[in-house]
Amino acid sequence: MSKYHAEEVNYWKTSKSSPDAWIDRAKRQIEQLGGVVLAEGFGSESTTGRSAFMLAFGIGGDRFKITWPVLPSKGGNERAARVQAATMLYHDVKARCISATVLGSRAAFFSFLLLPDGRTTAEISIPEFAQIAPLVFSPQLGIGTREGLDNA
Repeated sequence: MSKYHAEEVNYWKTSKSSPDAWIDRAKRQIEQLGGVVLAEGFGSESTTGRSAFMLAFGIGGDRFKITWPVLPSKGGNERAARVQAATMLYHDVKARCISATVLGSRAAFFSFLLLPDGRTTAEISIPEFAQIAPLVFSPQLGIGTREGLDNA
């Protein structure tokens, strides 16, 4: 988790739009790229106070999952922190969608690529990834194919 507070990062109190509006904008970016939004959500842990937005989607047979944390607010303004997180999520998705038009969606969203065990590539260690990489891109598993997305 980030060592920063929400007030110390971009987009603090820069929008009057709701978090839902920003998430909807991110979903539109994915859909305009040709992707399909599979799930969205917001969750929080009552014991730690941590919370995050989640978007799961498919593009060209690959599945991706973005979990974007809500940074803690020094002043306790949780609504502004949620708006900020949703705004950052949107701008990150938009930038990656632009990159995907040149580099491809797998390259642009690679850290969010969903692996067969439910983790993303960003959630595993380098040695572990080196071990499973041949399996990740194996046609027998359906990863990277339209069938892989349809059978999920």
